[in-house]
Amino acid sequence: MIKTLKVLSLLSFCAVFSLASQAQNDKQRADIEARIKPVGQACVVGDNSCGVATVASAGGARSGEDVYNAACMACHSTGAAGAPKLGDVAAWSPRLAKGMDVLHDHGVNGIPGTGMIAKGGCMSCSDEEVVAAVDYMVDGSK
Repeated sequence: MIKTLKVLSLLSFCAVFSLASQAQNDKQRADIEARIKPVGQACVVGDNSCGVATVASAGGARSGEDVYNAACMACHSTGAAGAPKLGDVAAWSPRLAKGMDVLHDHGVNGIPGTGMIAKGGCMSCSDEEVVAAVDYMVDGSK
């Protein structure tokens, strides 16, 4: 009888310990999942499943200044990779001499062999928004 009680006590202890360790493992698992979850997600224009309003569904084009602040500013405010800075008349003058059509084309399609990539990397920007951003930079550099 005492032996049976000892066995039952041992089994009860193991069951309680097992449940406690399972709860701890669930918490640990939740902590791990929180640490390794993605920091963001990629959304395609028109795909509203991401829960983010895209340009196409936002009801209109962004202004040149908005596009500059979102995409162009990283290089054109610092001069990174030789980018002409906003307001630097001397740096913009030779580019302006080529004409606005060339500048617009470079903004949309990039310049091979330089740091200027197509649309400045703003793949969610329309061509018209990129042209507006180029116009904004040129106007601010005259």
